[in-house]
Formats: sequence, structure tokens, C-alpha cells
Amino acid sequence: MSEASRAQEMPDTLPLIPLRDLILFPNLVVPLFVGRERSINALEEAMRQGHLVALVTQMKAETQEPEHEELYEIGCVASIMQELKLPDGTAKALVEGQQRFRILEWLHDDPYLRVRVEIIEEEVRLDVEIEALMRALISDFEHASELGKPIPQEVLMAASTIEEPGRLADFVAFHLNLKVEEKQQILEALDPKDRLEKTAKFLRKELEILELGSKIQDRVKDQMTKTQREYFLREQLKAIQQELGQYDEIQAEMDEYKEKIKEAAMPEEVEEKALKELGRLEKMPAASAETSVIRTYLDWLIGLPWNKESEEKLDLIEAQKILDEDHYGLEKVKERVLEYLAVHKLTDLMRGPILCFVGPPGVGKTSIGKSIARALGREFIRMSLGGVRDEAEIRGHRRTYVGALPGRIVQSISQVGTNNPVFMMDEVDKVGADFRGDPTSALLEVLDPEQNFSFQDHYLEAPFDLSNVMFITTANLLDPIPPALRDRMEVIHFPGYTEDEKLNIAVQYLVPKQLIEHGLAPTKLEVTGEAIREIVRRYTREAGVRNLERTIAMICRQVARKVVEGKKGKTRVTERTLHKYLGPPKFSYGLAEERDEVGAATGLVWTEVGGDIIYIEATKMPGKGKLNLTGQLGEVMKESAQAAVSYIRTRAAKLGIDEDFNEKYDMHIHVPAAAIPKDGPSAGITMATSLASVLTGCPVRRDIAMTGEITLRGRVLPIGGLKEKLLAAHRAGITTVLIPKENVRDLELLPERVRDELETIPVENMDEVLSKALVRNCVKGQKRAKDSSRKGSSTGKAASKKASSKG
Repeated sequence: MSEASRAQEMPDTLPLIPLRDLILFPNLVVPLFVGRERSINALEEAMRQGHLVALVTQMKAETQEPEHEELYEIGCVASIMQELKLPDGTAKALVEGQQRFRILEWLHDDPYLRVRVEIIEEEVRLDVEIEALMRALISDFEHASELGKPIPQEVLMAASTIEEPGRLADFVAFHLNLKVEEKQQILEALDPKDRLEKTAKFLRKELEILELGSKIQDRVKDQMTKTQREYFLREQLKAIQQELGQYDEIQAEMDEYKEKIKEAAMPEEVEEKALKELGRLEKMPAASAETSVIRTYLDWLIGLPWNKESEEKLDLIEAQKILDEDHYGLEKVKERVLEYLAVHKLTDLMRGPILCFVGPPGVGKTSIGKSIARALGREFIRMSLGGVRDEAEIRGHRRTYVGALPGRIVQSISQVGTNNPVFMMDEVDKVGADFRGDPTSALLEVLDPEQNFSFQDHYLEAPFDLSNVMFITTANLLDPIPPALRDRMEVIHFPGYTEDEKLNIAVQYLVPKQLIEHGLAPTKLEVTGEAIREIVRRYTREAGVRNLERTIAMICRQVARKVVEGKKGKTRVTERTLHKYLGPPKFSYGLAEERDEVGAATGLVWTEVGGDIIYIEATKMPGKGKLNLTGQLGEVMKESAQAAVSYIRTRAAKLGIDEDFNEKYDMHIHVPAAAIPKDGPSAGITMATSLASVLTGCPVRRDIAMTGEITLRGRVLPIGGLKEKLLAAHRAGITTVLIPKENVRDLELLPERVRDELETIPVENMDEVLSKALVRNCVKGQKRAKDSSRKGSSTGKAASKKASSKG
């Protein structure tokens, strides 16, 4: 039947069924499933009136009841060839496309959609260009079949027999995997030539995808061929190894490594690297030297705790109890540690500042770290950095070197078996640098919370997460630590112990510990509190308690020997019997001198082992103004002595000294203990006082010590380490200390008992220092200086008392 005759038979109003995800072209037969109520009604109406129905596709497939504007305007009239009612109330129909139509008017929506349509008649014309388009389209359609497109052979034959251009375009488009929108474009292309071009365009795009897929398949096939060849060769190798009796052992080792790598729970990229190395090992001859290197490397990767961590049970009350059990005193330090742990408990992160414990030896820096680990329930690692000069100690060696190993950080974490230990780095201020690198630079990444989550060890060549590790460093002095490293740490200063603290530490910790270590029961040895106080005063002079513990151990050894020799009963060590075990006292306790001496002043210094006192002596002799300095003094200390001489010369008249004394006398300043290097500006006022005493003939008060830097104008400048210096003065029995006025704020850091027992006098200039330090009414004109400084002195006392009460 021709297009014209069919158009004449078509009614101008038809029931309409909306389609989802389906485009029907003329002259093609498709099955149609109908489920919506209005669509079923439309199907039944069509069956009653000529078996013709209008089919049009909706724009959105998910719309249940599409409105008029949600349907395309052009569709296809279909003839219902067969209808079948299904048990669930839906229907199935077999329909054949007849002609395109355009919707002119919507007549009604209930009980079904009915529309007035315009049948679109298609012009059939052939020319050379259309013929060429048809041949190209059939050729591409056949080529698509060759590339693997699932097109049945009968479909290809049917396409080659179609002579009408528009029908050929519809036929090919129907069998292509095109989107609904693309098929609708072809349906709406009313001109056959335009329709052929659109279909050819979509088919060419499909061919490009098929050709690319074919290339990928060929490449995969080549890879499979290579894999099969390797498999064949590997099977041959297995057969040879089995003949030699080696296969079972080697294969068992490889299987064991694979299992361990799987159980290690490494990050994906690290596991991939491990399996790659294992593949290399599997292919290598057993006698190759490289096999041992790869085995060692795999053992290190497997042994690291990539995903193993200690279960943390942080209770602040329990943590404080542990800190108090393990350490006496150190209240400020404990408070800071508990604050750090409280923040960790709230945030559940350790990416806070790295703690740096700074203080003299023997004050408990390392043992505080152990207590923190015990309070957190974590493993504890201690690594000494003293004398480390090779960067490879931190980052490890490259695997290209013979005997290469990971750095000590990775080694230590591997030994403890968890990735969240408390890691203490001792003596960070004693790290050195030479031609092998600078270890402190390598520590920058380790101790930076923003970087250490991907720490790169040269040996591992894979990132390891250190962000769960709690790093703590210790140092005796801050100055040697490079600024970049110091900036990454939060410093907590550990003060030296007072006499009372040492006494309590010895009674509560040291004596019981040494009794256990020497196998002595408390019924065999008793060391009285007075004996311990005598040891602290006359046998040990230190900021910490190490020498105190050694001295107690010396007593325990002697008592242990007597017990082994058969001595019965308890040995009681008292203040009077102490010399039998320790010999004569090593230090004097009490006033620095027996009487006031001319030219002898007591100063305070701060060293890496804490504070200490020094005696500075000065004398004069006939000469020509030469200044001699002895006692192994550093450059800064020598310059302080020269500044003191210049100040004395400018104040000669007021002090009652001959103004030309520098032309008559040579001056000699000596600091005893010449074997110990000394440096720093804080002995400036002590040198000036000893010089003034020699030149005026006035003795220096024996009960006064002093510290402060001097300027040419006689001003007293602030100094560092005041707390440690005042503790040293207290240990030495000094009762009065002159300090720079600007250091008054540091008095708050002193223990309350030390503040009560030690009188601290703030001074602003040397006139005040001399009025306090020299015996009164000795220097000509000193009364005037005394009167001028009386006001400042009373102010200083008030400031001292105020600072004491604040502390």
C-alpha cells in the first residue's frame, strides 16, 4: 500500500498512548507493554475503531502522568496487530509503525488521551547524492557489525534491500543504540536526505566508539598473550625447581610473605610496592646477592605497625596520681603536662605542640616522660641524640648502600610494635653537624605536627604516619638548639630542687629504691633525715639528685658488705656517723667567708647543670694600670671586667679613690676553679664590687651574693636564669642576694620557702649595689651615696616583698 493511499485511510482523530524510552519508526514492528490506566483505555478504544493508535514519546521517562507540553509534538501512527491482556491488569500489544504525524489539537484527556493529528506525507525522491548517502550508510552499518556490534545477519540483508532513503534511515536508526533524544531527532527529520545525514552522523560516532573498543581489546589480548607466556615460563621454572627439590620450600616462603603483607594492613601504595618487590624476589635465582636485600626490606615493611596502636585509657585523675607517685615537687611541670593531656582527651588528636623539657641534669625530665606513657597506657621509647652527627641516624640509609637500615625512629617504632608510643628524644641540644649532614634539619619534619603524618625514611622509600606518636624532647640548654627546631617545640622549664625537696625525694624514692637494688631490707639499714640533709649540704651540690642517689648507693654498698660478712641487727646512719661512710665533707655550708674580706665578692652563675656560686677576687699592686684577668674567662666576661674598671674610674672621686689610681696600680681579677670555662655578663656587678672594695679598702659583706650586668654608666641590667641562681644561693647558705630590679617578676617562680628564707634586694645602679655590699661607713663620701640610694633600696625591699607575696 502506497503512502498516499494509507494517508487517505487515516482518520484525523486518534487515541494517543505516551511512550517511555521508546521511539517507533514507520514500517517497523515492535512489542508494546501498556500499564497506565489511560493508556489501556486508549488501546481498547483503538481496537474498537480500526486498530489505529497514535504513539508519541514523553520527554521525561520518569513522569507518571505527563502533561501535554511534556510530550513531543511528532510521533508515529501504529497499527495494532495483536493484543493480549495480562493477569496483573496490564496489556501487551504488537504494533507496526505506519506514518509520522503531528499533533494539531488535544481533544480530551479522560478516560484516555485523544488528539486531532496531521498525517505527514513523505516525499520519495532519488538522486545521485542521496544514492551515495544510502550506500555509505549501508557500508558503515555492515562495518559496525564487523567490529562486534550485535546486528543479526538478516537485519543487514534487509537493510541492503531497502530502496527508499527515508525508510532506510528509519531502519538503521531503529537498530542503533541511540538515546531517545537522538532517535526523536531522526523521527522529526521530515526530509529524507536530512534524515539520512543525521543517521549517518550518529552511526559514524558509534563506529568511532567501536573502533576504540577494538583497539583496547587488541591491546588487552596482547597483554594476555604476554601473561600466558610468563605463566608458561614460570611453570617450566617450577618444574625445574621441583626436580631440584627446591620448589616447595621457595613457594612456601613466597606464600608466607604474601600472607604477611596482607595481614600487615599497609596503605594501598605501600602494599603495592611490597608486592612488586615480592614479585622481583620470586623471579630471582636463590643464589643472587640481591635476594637477601629484598628479604630484609620486606621484613622491615611487614614488621612496622602500620595499623597497630595501643589502646588508650586516659583518666586525668589517674594521670595526676601517677605523676605524684613518681615525682615529688615539679608542680608547674605537672600542671602543664596535665593540661596537655586534657586537650588530647578532648580533641582525640596528638597534633599539638611538641613538648621540650629544659633543665639541669637529674631533675626528672626523662622519668616524667615515662610517667606520661604510663598514664596514657602507651609504649615508651627513649632515644638519645647526644653526639649524633649523621643525618642517616634519623632518616635511614638508601637501599643502594651495603648494610643499609632504616633510621632509629623507624627502628624504635618497629621494636615496640605500636604506631602511637610516647617517643622521648633525649639531649636534643647536643646534636652535632658535620660532612654527613645535619641531624637537626632531619628532625624538623619529624617534630612538625603538620608534616610528620607522611614521614619519609630513606630506606623504606614509603611514607610512614608519625602523627599518632607523642614526641617529647629534653635539653639542658635552649641556646644550642637551632631556631627552626626550637620554634616547633613548646618549652617547659624544669627548675633545680630545693633542699627540702631533695630531702623528701631521698626519703620517699631514693633510699627505698637503693635498698631494693642492693638487696637490703629496711630492717638492715636506716638513713636518718638529718644524715640526708647533711649529704645534700656538704657532699652534693647540684640542681638534680643524681649525685645524691650515688652517695646513698655508696652507703648501701658498704652496709651490704658488712651484712654479707655477718653483721647482725640494723645499721643506723646519722649525721655524726656519716663521715665513716663518705669521708670528710666536700663542700662547706653556711656563709661564703668566715669574715668580711677586702676584694672578695660572691657572685651567682647559671650553667647547664643548674645554678652555682662563684667567688671573685680582686687585688691591686704597684704598676701602670694593667688589668690582668685569670680563671679561664670567656670574651663576654672579660668585657664585663673592663666595663667595671671604666665605671670605677668615672666614680673615683665619689668613692674616695685617687683619680689617677690607674697610673699607679695594676689590677688583677681572678675567678677560682680555673679549670672550668666561665662566660656571660651576669658577673659584671660582682667584679665591680670586688674592685671597689680593693681600691677603697672596704670589706665586702660575707652574707651577700649578687648577680647582674653592668654598663659604663653603672646601670644594672637584667640577666637570665635567676631562679636557678637563687636556688644555688639558697643551697649554699646565702641569706641576701642583690638582683636587677627588672628581674623582680622572676621571683614568682621561686618556691615559697626559698622566698621566705632568702632576702632579695632589687637594685638599679652600682651606687645601690656598693651601699648594700660594702661594709657601711667605710668609704669617703659613701654616706651621700647611701642617702641617695636609701629611697631606691626601700623601694626594692617593697618590690621584693610584693613579689614574694604574689608567689
